[in-house]
Amino acid sequence: METQVNVSVSSIDEAAERLNGVVVRTPLMQNVALSDMIGAEVYLKREDLQVVRSYKIRGAYNLISSLESYQTVNGVVCASAGNHAQGVAFSCNKLQVKGTVFMPVTTPKQKVSKVKMFGKEWVDVVLVGDTFDDSYEAALKFQEESNSTFVHPFDAEKVIEGQGTVGKEIYDDLADVDVVLVPVGGGGLASGVSSYLKSKNPNVKIIGVEPEGAAAMKVSIANGKRTRLDKIEKFVDGAAVQEVGENTFEICKNLLDDVITVPEGKVCTTILKLYNEEAIVVEPAGALTVSSLSLLKDQLKGKKVVCVVSGSNNDIDRMQEIKERSLMYEGFKHYFIVRFPQRAGALKEFVNDVLGTNDDITRFEYVKKSARESGPALVGIELTNAEDLDGLMERMKEFNPDCQRINDDPSLFQYFV
Repeated sequence: METQVNVSVSSIDEAAERLNGVVVRTPLMQNVALSDMIGAEVYLKREDLQVVRSYKIRGAYNLISSLESYQTVNGVVCASAGNHAQGVAFSCNKLQVKGTVFMPVTTPKQKVSKVKMFGKEWVDVVLVGDTFDDSYEAALKFQEESNSTFVHPFDAEKVIEGQGTVGKEIYDDLADVDVVLVPVGGGGLASGVSSYLKSKNPNVKIIGVEPEGAAAMKVSIANGKRTRLDKIEKFVDGAAVQEVGENTFEICKNLLDDVITVPEGKVCTTILKLYNEEAIVVEPAGALTVSSLSLLKDQLKGKKVVCVVSGSNNDIDRMQEIKERSLMYEGFKHYFIVRFPQRAGALKEFVNDVLGTNDDITRFEYVKKSARESGPALVGIELTNAEDLDGLMERMKEFNPDCQRINDDPSLFQYFV
């Protein structure tokens, strides 16, 4: 199947003209710490500084502003995990077009409130389903019933062209870039950026980066056809889709040099590191490309590298979860089901003989509430040094061979933690 859209340098240039004065021409900033870390010139394309704090406004505004009056008489509708919704809301308000936005119930409150703030009286928000795909189906049904115009979050030609203006700005600022790392969710940004940059500089290498738990593009390209994932990890909500677009798949399979995945825990570590060391606030999807640098260190050394930082719409309520995931990924946080011997002083013995000098119990609760003194307990332990785990495990087994570490057991971990 060939792509049904015709995305070109000229059409992306036209989109840039349409967006002039509406979106921020975001800076391309060299980052010294990241450059030193991998031995390359690393630049951040700061879409986190965009007017709605994400690149999504580019595609949304480009599409809606291109519609004829008869196409907007019944309004527009979209489905989004958050950032596309904000772009649509901003565009509807600015162009005075009525919009209805469908978002998953799981969308962070911060993103929902931002959609309402940007859209004002021009936008209605409908929360439905647990994933983007649930909201997408509801939006399509609404579109048919209301005869409104659907603003696709990634697979429409005008949306891809709008996102492609990110690539145009990168080329204008750094024409001799060697490698561009771009986050991939549905594939709109990767399609637009690769369409522009590959046409202007065929030697540039473009690598897509997906979350490990939602690698829809990587799986599709490996299978040679668009493949719907049975289930996904929804944590990196801005890039977690079960199925990429028809058009974006065709473009990406031909233009992307590679697609890699990054563990969600590593993404969390990057979010904290960027905040603590660079004062840069990013959402999980916005941290994907920076997270991939260490994984690609060998092939990036000595090159000019651009990481597209796609957005900064992070909910402060998620920070504890982000810290927890980071600690677990880095090997500092571990959870156990501990079956204490039924004798007096067993808990004291555990603290004195099992825990290391610098280990800390961060969670303790008996699993069976009716047998608190004799039943198993959930124990969370934080290590000062990740390499101390082997010693802790040995002492744990000596204490009771039935003690069980549950970090790597999804069913138990999700049930208890």
